[in-house]
Amino acid sequence: MSSENTNSFSSRELDYMVYRYLQESGFVNSAYNLGNEAAIEKETSADVTSAPASNLITLVQKGLQYIEMEANMTRDADEDFIFLKPFDLITKNAHELKQIVEEKKKHMTAEATERVVKDSQSENKDDMPNFKLKEPETSGGKSLEYENIFLVMKQTHFWGYVLGPEPMNLSTFLKPLPHGVRSSDILILKGHSAEVWACAWSPTGLLLASGSGDATARIWSIAGRANSVTNRLANVHVLKHGKAKPNEKKETSQHLIGIVQLDGTLLATGSHDGLARLWNTNGELKSILCKHKGTIFSVKWNKMGDHFLTGSFDKTVIVWDVDANEWKQQFKFHSGPVLDVDWRTNRTFASGSTDTMIYVCKIGEKQPVKLFSGHKDEVNCVKWDPNGFLLASCSDDMTAKVIFTYFHKKMETNLIHVASMYTIRWSPLGSATDNSNTQLLLASGSFDSTVKLWDVEYGRLFHSLNSHRDAVFCISFSPSGNYLATGSRDKLVNIWSVKDGKIMKTYYGNGIISQISWSKDGKKIAYATHKNSVYVSDVRM
Repeated sequence: MSSENTNSFSSRELDYMVYRYLQESGFVNSAYNLGNEAAIEKETSADVTSAPASNLITLVQKGLQYIEMEANMTRDADEDFIFLKPFDLITKNAHELKQIVEEKKKHMTAEATERVVKDSQSENKDDMPNFKLKEPETSGGKSLEYENIFLVMKQTHFWGYVLGPEPMNLSTFLKPLPHGVRSSDILILKGHSAEVWACAWSPTGLLLASGSGDATARIWSIAGRANSVTNRLANVHVLKHGKAKPNEKKETSQHLIGIVQLDGTLLATGSHDGLARLWNTNGELKSILCKHKGTIFSVKWNKMGDHFLTGSFDKTVIVWDVDANEWKQQFKFHSGPVLDVDWRTNRTFASGSTDTMIYVCKIGEKQPVKLFSGHKDEVNCVKWDPNGFLLASCSDDMTAKVIFTYFHKKMETNLIHVASMYTIRWSPLGSATDNSNTQLLLASGSFDSTVKLWDVEYGRLFHSLNSHRDAVFCISFSPSGNYLATGSRDKLVNIWSVKDGKIMKTYYGNGIISQISWSKDGKKIAYATHKNSVYVSDVRM
C-alpha cells in the first residue's frame, strides 16, 4: 500500500488492514461482509496479497510502543524505563499515562531506599541474613509477569520448548514429536499458493480433495503409507476455478467446501463466485451450476448421491439434481446468509443462518416442514444424528442445542460453552462401528479453546477436553467412534480417546488448522492449514 503521506493511513487502507486481520484470524464470514460492503477488492489499488501477514497487529504494537515511550519521556535520560499495561495504553490519555509512570517510579525509588537500609543493618549482624523469595504480586509490575511465565513453564512444556502466549514457529521434523508421532508418519502435500480451507477423503480408495484460497481445488492420490515428508507433486489433479483479476485479491474465499461422495466418482465444490461445480476424479469439469448470487458457504451430498445442497450468502438453499445438471428447487426462507446445511434423509434437510433461525425443509414442499428459533445469535453449524431423530446446532450465542424432532414432538436441550461455538459433530453409530451399544455423544468445539463431549441422552457433560490454547475450528470422529480429532488456531491437532478423554497423539501444523478428515478405514487423517499445506498422517494407536 502507498500513500502520499507516509505518516498517515487513508480510511481505505485502514479498511483493508482490518479486512486482512479478519481473514488471518479465521473470521471468514466477517471478512467477506466487510470486504463486500467496503468494496475492498475493487477499490484497493495495491496487490493485497503482497502485504505482510499480521500487519495490523504489528502496527498496533508499534503504535503502543510509541505511546509508551512518549509517556516515559523525562529530562533525565538515565531514569529507568517503565513498562505499561497494553490495556492502559489503549484506554488512558497521555496525561494519565504519565501519572502512572511517575507513581511507579516513586514506588521503585521507595523500594530501593528500603533495601539499602535493610542491607546496611544486616551488615552489623554476626549471622548471614535469611533470604526469602518475594511473593508474586497479584496485579501489575514485573513480579506478575514472572509468575505468569512460571505457570506457562509448568503447564505447557512441548517438545523441549516453553511456549508463551503465542505459539512458537517450531519445526515438526527437528525435534521428537509428542505422543509417539514419527516424522515418517507425516506426509506434507504442497502446491496450493494460499490458505487451504477444506479437505475430504473419498469413501473409496485413498483419494483426498482439498480446496484453497488460490482459486483451485486439488485431488491427491495418496500411497498406502505416508513415508515421505513431501508429496513431490505426484498424482495431483488441479481443478482451476478461474483466474484472479488484475489488482484484485486471488479469490481467497473461492475454496472447496464439498466432499467426494458416493462411489468416489464425483467431487462438488462451492466458491466465492457463487458457482457450484461438479468434477470427476480425473480433475475434469463435469458441469458448472449457476443460480446463487453470493458466496457458497456449505455443500452437502445426500446418501444416494443423486442430489446435493448448497447454502449461500444470498440467503437461499438450493437442491441440485446431479443427473440433470441443474437446480431442482430453491428455498428462500432465511433473512440472512445460510452458513450450514445438512441432510436428514435423501429428501429432507436442515439449514442454519446468521438470522438465528433453523429451517427443516423437504424437496417438493413450498413451505418449511419445521422451524426453530431458540438461538440468540448466528447459527454456525447444523447436524442430524446418525438416525435422523435428533438435530444439533451451535451458535455464536455460546450454546449448542439438541432438538428431538421425531413424531412431531419437540424436546430441546441446551449445552453451554463460555464463548462462541463454531462446530459440532455426532459420534458414529451402527453395525460398522464399535459404538453400536453405547450412548450417543455430541462433540462441540468453541472459541473458548475447549472441546466438550456430551452425553445427549441425559443432557450432561461426558468429557471436557482442555489441551488446546486457542479457538477450536474443527472436530472429527474416527469411523469407529473410538477417537476424536480436534484442530485449533494454536496449530495443533490432538487425537483423543473418547472413552477416557486422554490425548493419544498430537500433531503440529504450520498454520491454523481449518478442517480435519478421517479416511474411511480410520488409518489416516488429513488436516488443512492456513499456510498453504495439507498434512496426511498415519494413525496407529
